[in-house]
Amino acid sequence: MRADGDIPPLHWTGAALDCAPCEHIVLRGLPDPDGCAPGHACMQDAYARRIDRFFRWHPALANGHLAHPYFEVRAIAARHADVFRLPPLIDDPDETVRLQVALRLPLAQLPRLGADPHREVRLRVAQRLAPERLAGLREDPDYGVRELVARRLPVALLPTMALDSDPYVRKTVAQRIEMPALLRLADDTDEQVRRVVASRLPVPLLARMAGDADWRVRWEVAQRAEAPVLQRLQDDEDELVRDAARERLADLRGTAARVRPLHGGALHG
Repeated sequence: MRADGDIPPLHWTGAALDCAPCEHIVLRGLPDPDGCAPGHACMQDAYARRIDRFFRWHPALANGHLAHPYFEVRAIAARHADVFRLPPLIDDPDETVRLQVALRLPLAQLPRLGADPHREVRLRVAQRLAPERLAGLREDPDYGVRELVARRLPVALLPTMALDSDPYVRKTVAQRIEMPALLRLADDTDEQVRRVVASRLPVPLLARMAGDADWRVRWEVAQRAEAPVLQRLQDDEDELVRDAARERLADLRGTAARVRPLHGGALHG
């Protein structure tokens, strides 16, 4: 059996690897994937890849190592252990272990990790929980967790996140929120949020955003507005906004010209 790369076998304590006291020594020398070997598949090694190979070959042994003193062994064993054996690891001192638990824990028990001190663990919780159970994470201290919540939270609850302190979270809210709550974000302090609002606001309400301080918001308005608003924007201080307004006006006039003869012909007949 070959060793992995140039990394020599080393016991997880830092000592030399000695198979003699290992409880799985009976596996030594058996052919892959029935055995184990120093430097290749070994749950006593410090190298995570070798530990992982051992438990992939012997998943039935994972339950017996969930309390192992080495965090890598506990974390990798948690990938293969029976899920009903995972709850005690919710309070494991190492976030690598808790992260694996968050990926596999039954959904009914997953909220217990919602207040985990590590953001990556809480992110996994936010990814797996049913949308209707995400309300408790709306005020998470990490903006990445809150943004994920804003992407998955039921639309009816999104207005409660419209005043989030982070503009990326509010932008995500603006992409999904419905009227009339969407209109309240038209005056957001961040131009990216307002731009999203301008792309989704009902057309009759776009006039209120035609004078926005940011040209990108006005450009977004010009993509969808009707003629009265476009008349103002074709004289905008920004060239791209002017061009967009004039192009939209031309399209509207062209559409009107094509529709008129059809109506006239129908009336004449």
